[in-house]
Amino acid sequence: MSENSYRSGEPIADGKAPAGPIADRWTTRKFEAKLVNPANKRKKKIIIIGTGLAGGSAGATLGEQGYHVIQFCFQDSPRRAHSIAAQGGINAAKNYRNDGDSVHRLFYDTVKGGDYRSRESNVHRLAEISTQIIDQCVAQGVPFAREYGGLLDNRSFGGTQVSRTFYARGQTGQQLLLGAYQALMRQVDAGTVELHARHEMLDLIMVDGVARGVVVRDLVTGEIRSYTADAVVLASGGYGNVYFLSTNAMGSNVTASWRAHKHGAYFANPCFTQIHPTCIPVSGEHQSKLTLMSESLRNDGRVWVPKQVGDHRAPGDIPENERDYYLERIYPAFGNLVPRDIASRAAKNVCDEGRGVGPGGLGVYLDFADAIARLGLDTVEAKYGNLFQMYERITGENPYEMPMRIYPAVHYTMGGLWVDYDLQSTIPGLFVIGEANFSDHGANRLGASALMQGLADGYFVLPATIGDYLARGPVGEVPDTAVKEAEARVVSMIDRLLSIKGDRTVDSFHRELGHIMWEYCGMERTEEGLRKALALIPALRAEFWERVTVPGSGDDLNQSLERAGRVADFLELAELMVIDALHRTESAGGHFRAESRTEDGEAARDDANFSYVAAWEWGGADAAPALHKEALDFEYVHPTTRSYK
Repeated sequence: MSENSYRSGEPIADGKAPAGPIADRWTTRKFEAKLVNPANKRKKKIIIIGTGLAGGSAGATLGEQGYHVIQFCFQDSPRRAHSIAAQGGINAAKNYRNDGDSVHRLFYDTVKGGDYRSRESNVHRLAEISTQIIDQCVAQGVPFAREYGGLLDNRSFGGTQVSRTFYARGQTGQQLLLGAYQALMRQVDAGTVELHARHEMLDLIMVDGVARGVVVRDLVTGEIRSYTADAVVLASGGYGNVYFLSTNAMGSNVTASWRAHKHGAYFANPCFTQIHPTCIPVSGEHQSKLTLMSESLRNDGRVWVPKQVGDHRAPGDIPENERDYYLERIYPAFGNLVPRDIASRAAKNVCDEGRGVGPGGLGVYLDFADAIARLGLDTVEAKYGNLFQMYERITGENPYEMPMRIYPAVHYTMGGLWVDYDLQSTIPGLFVIGEANFSDHGANRLGASALMQGLADGYFVLPATIGDYLARGPVGEVPDTAVKEAEARVVSMIDRLLSIKGDRTVDSFHRELGHIMWEYCGMERTEEGLRKALALIPALRAEFWERVTVPGSGDDLNQSLERAGRVADFLELAELMVIDALHRTESAGGHFRAESRTEDGEAARDDANFSYVAAWEWGGADAAPALHKEALDFEYVHPTTRSYK
């Protein structure tokens, strides 16, 4: 580790999580929290950035409670938040199948699935709230799949041996988002939520170290506006697009979180990124994003590759005894439903051996022939039809007649801004919810838990905890000088980007950054590769500020300007991700260090030295970040070798 790559800071602790039995902690915290009476709620303003599952549910709930909510999204409608792309389902410990599930088992599976790098208190709260989420969404009219008798149906996802995933075909995210959207728009109509679409947050307004507002840019007119409030909530999603090619929507970015980070919000575990095992493989240099195929497909699809290296026969010409159903062979207890990090590395390994399929050998088969023979084509179509249609439209191949080809791709980010049990960041008054925070998943997210966390934070956690902060006011007026300083920072950044007038496009820099990150900080990391990335990224960032070209002006619609600001932030975030990955010399979940593996090639954790959250403090443009460690204590789920065999 380079002595200059980071400096050590003081330890950090979550002072909001109550002590006592873990099953009582959330109830205890809610009772201890101060309340804001109904009349005073009307006087309190809360800004929310983002309208996905976390932001939409938070806006709807806080508006329903009577707060004055000012909400922003950069899409033309809240319905276009990336949450709408989620496919497979949402976890909840309802135990409808009577197969041994419980709140404690969901808690256990999530801590284990995260490779023992998450907080027990947060995860148990999430498991408790999961059951309430389903009731809330059913009451809203979300059309979950149902069994013949009318009960809600469940299916399995990776990392579990029970069926706890509620779903709406392959459109669960869409249906849940529309439920949150209709609840949000009800509050817009009631006047409690003031909604601004096509606006992007570009800076925080700070007063004496407290978050008091935001500066936004109207993406249609280019106008810079400021809004002040008593608290600010970031629900702006993850940072997977730092890799350029990911399953995220093209507009997904880290700007809101990164600008807050520069004001003192610690960034936690940035190297914990999730590679999803079932994505449509890259088909050429022309691509600007990748497409996810739901993990639910691994319930009935069998993953395999040819046994022999260089076997390029059509899949139908390869007999059964010459196929390697490698997940079933290596992990007999979980088979095709091992967690995402394990399935992704296994796919990489067989492709590295030369047994991959499709162009470039970067693919494995996901085969439904057995399921169609066992269940019938109509049943398979009823469960997965829209996913099969999507695959055929993209690839031109019919998955009912030949296996899908899949390969891992960047999907979700477990890292994010550090928050305490109340979801408040290290900046007082700045709360962070959903994928934008780091709080619940540890080093790997179990499938179908993203929707669970987003809705838990928005519908149930934040509305119960933000009142405690607001009740301790008043916070006073925001000085004009604070607003003008924030606006000046934004204008200066825009002017700087427009003034360079170089000879390289924004996308060319983004694509090159993504290649560096995928190559050296992707599915497998090595000290040598990370050190190489740590040299390449600052050089690329310097070149960006000398050669990028941003046509047009800042006075109207200018998507090149939007992307330039986002890529500038990605170039800074990428370096922190590499520093975090380099300092963590263990393998944990989505962070696999080649130097830290067991004799049979599995990830090897180092609990003695790395059982902590790495919370990074911005050091300045020319200074090293500071590492603050939050120790992780395990009272109920004791770390063991993570085995799915």
